[in-house]
Amino acid sequence: MFDWIKPRRRPGHFAALDSADFPPFTPGSVWLVGAGPGGPGLMTLLGYYALGQADVVVHDALVSRALLTMARPGAQLVFAGKRGGKPSPKQADISLQLIDLARAGKRVLRLKGGDPFMFGRGGEEAGTLAAAGIPFRIVPGISSGLGGLAYAGIPITHRDTNQAVLFLTGHDDSGAVPQAVDWPAVAQAAPVIVMFMAVKHLGSMADKLLAAGRDGADRLAIISNAATPNQSVIETTLAQAHLLHDVPTPAIIVLGPVSRYRSSLDWYVSKAREHGFG
Repeated sequence: MFDWIKPRRRPGHFAALDSADFPPFTPGSVWLVGAGPGGPGLMTLLGYYALGQADVVVHDALVSRALLTMARPGAQLVFAGKRGGKPSPKQADISLQLIDLARAGKRVLRLKGGDPFMFGRGGEEAGTLAAAGIPFRIVPGISSGLGGLAYAGIPITHRDTNQAVLFLTGHDDSGAVPQAVDWPAVAQAAPVIVMFMAVKHLGSMADKLLAAGRDGADRLAIISNAATPNQSVIETTLAQAHLLHDVPTPAIIVLGPVSRYRSSLDWYVSKAREHGFG
């Protein structure tokens, strides 16, 4: 039996946040915040609060323009996007910029797509801030490896298919296929593998997984521009992955049986896409 709590209705529902007990965003500090996988409505309340407080927003390429419009009037917006194959700031320079801004007495919001600690280099940035003695706070976000799949009607776990998930990056620091990965172990470690930033090297990664014994008939789904109105999904198999070309990015890739549920759980269609917030 469930205990139902009826919420109190009041005008200006979001205005209730004005008196909420949020932690102070103090000058000279940095908040590393995850913006979620696409739609601005998938950002957390703490992230939304930080946008309204920050003096400077240092943001990635994957942060939506709609989300940036919610920044405090007068806030400085600094682009620090890193996209594969395109000119982008060096990670060390981004980290040093965060330190310089904080030392100038700014409230600095480092806004990153997805979750800052899920292949988002948030750990590197936080480590640099810690070494420099800069106060910081981590605000997790919905990773595309979770939310992106959900918007494609793909549950990352299902008790009928898998009790484990493996997360895998598509490149190392050099931009090449990860060399430190134990491919035989990865291929057999979990029924479901979620791959981030892997479109460029998908063919090579598929070959390594197949050579390590992964079944070529395994389902593979690629969700591009997840949780946005122009989301698209490609479904194929691991053995056919090398035949794909011109796949839209950013994209999240899932290998394994869970994509079979998409046929009945594909909810983000037609009218569901009319709302820009997700």
